[in-house]
Parts: sequence; structure tokens; C-alpha cells
Amino acid sequence: MIENAIQILKDKIATASLWEHELEFKRDTCIKEAGTIDTNLYFLEDGSARVYITEEAKEHIMYFGYKNSLLSAIDSFLTDAPSKLCIKTIKKTTVKVISKSQFLQFIEKEKETLSLWQQVLFQLLLMRVDREKTLLLNSSKARYEQTLEMYPTLFQEIPHRYIASYLRMTPETLSRIQKS
Repeated sequence: MIENAIQILKDKIATASLWEHELEFKRDTCIKEAGTIDTNLYFLEDGSARVYITEEAKEHIMYFGYKNSLLSAIDSFLTDAPSKLCIKTIKKTTVKVISKSQFLQFIEKEKETLSLWQQVLFQLLLMRVDREKTLLLNSSKARYEQTLEMYPTLFQEIPHRYIASYLRMTPETLSRIQKS
């Protein structure tokens, strides 16, 4: 459902010729560094990236972006303030970029487009709440099974060491769960 809304939004931006530029990043390259302001929206044409925070030199992955997904440091996008989030490519990645100002002008022109954006935000919020509940209440195995069921593409696009971090387990624990 959210993928469809994001695709419709992307197509509307393309039809209006509002993509400001397309960027290509090598593997393991920062799109956005922690402590910076980034109010762009990125649409991943190809490749994959992870959004994470670092604490005591350890990465805590919050979510991923891969082909046909929308990516941003949403806290910075919404507040125009620095974000602790880092966005880094996992493999060679191509993104289309639209700035916040251009995007807001665009969605405010048509009620239908604004409604579509609200739908995207609503779905993203629900996904984050579900993820938080899963992390708080479920065992490692249940987290793995639920993620596999909800996001099967994730396991095809993202290396397992990053998925383990996302699921808050070691790569060894993920491997054991997958074998059982």
C-alpha cells in the first residue's frame, strides 16, 4: 500500500518535472552525515541505503531504503534542524532529489497530492509504531519472522549483518534463527 502511494507521488513529481537532480553514490558513501541539516527527499532509483544513529561507535539501524523507496532524515526534513541520523549507501545507489521548499510548493497546489503525502506519512508512522512494538515485545525469532513476512524484499536487497542490527541481534543470532 505505501509503496503504491510513494510510486504515485514519484510519478507526479516526474510529470511536473520537479526532480532537481539525480545523484549517484558509490557503495558505503554518506548521503547525509549525523549532526547536519538535510531537508531533501530522496527517491531511490537503484541500490540501497541504511538510516542509522551511532552510539558508542555502534550503529543502530532504524530503517532501510531500496529500489523504489522514499528516503530522508525525516526529523531534519520536518524541523529544519540538525539530525543525529546518518544515511549511508549499502551498495552503489542512484537517487532523485527534491528539496523541501520545492516539494511543499508542489503538494500545496493540489488537494489530491497533499492527501497523498499525508497518506505516506500516516503509513510511515504506523510502520514505525509496529516496529517499536515488535522490538519491545517480541523474541528475536518472532522479530525475524515478522520482518520476513512483512518485508520479504529486505532479505533479498540488504546484507544480513545490517538486518541483524535492524532486528537488534547479532549476525550470529540471525544466522542461527534462519537455520532453525
